[in-house]
Amino acid sequence: SEVPQTLDSIESFSNKIRVGKKAQITDDFMIIARLESLILGESMESALNRAEAYIEAGADAIMIHSKKTEPDEILEFCKRFKNLPVQRPLVAVPTTYNEIHENELAEAGVKIVIYANQLLRSAYPAMQETALSILKHGRAYECQDKLTPVKEVFKIIP
Repeated sequence: SEVPQTLDSIESFSNKIRVGKKAQITDDFMIIARLESLILGESMESALNRAEAYIEAGADAIMIHSKKTEPDEILEFCKRFKNLPVQRPLVAVPTTYNEIHENELAEAGVKIVIYANQLLRSAYPAMQETALSILKHGRAYECQDKLTPVKEVFKIIP
């Protein structure tokens, strides 16, 4: 079962952003405020109010989330976000609304697209298949053709 998710108050989260900004040593370190408003069923206005407050608190970017399978609410957020008086880069994580193309998100104003877990999720079936093959055959020989050569693995390790 899922753990119930709640939102921090705007004031508390804004304070966390301000504290983070005070600890920021270089511009290479960014404070990105993650908005969970839409995931938790709050209104678009609530999400935009939070975005504006977090920008005012010093957020370097705003990450908008949705758990819907269609990108409509993300695109609406992007459209309305453009009307905020102060802009920051928008970040999207199209995990559930994965049919949208990056260029569509870019056209809507998204500057960063994060594929948060696709590589890990794709690795799991391959690992499971390899483990089952090893268990079935009592050796790794049968899955050898699906493995990256050890020489290639060593190439990525400095």
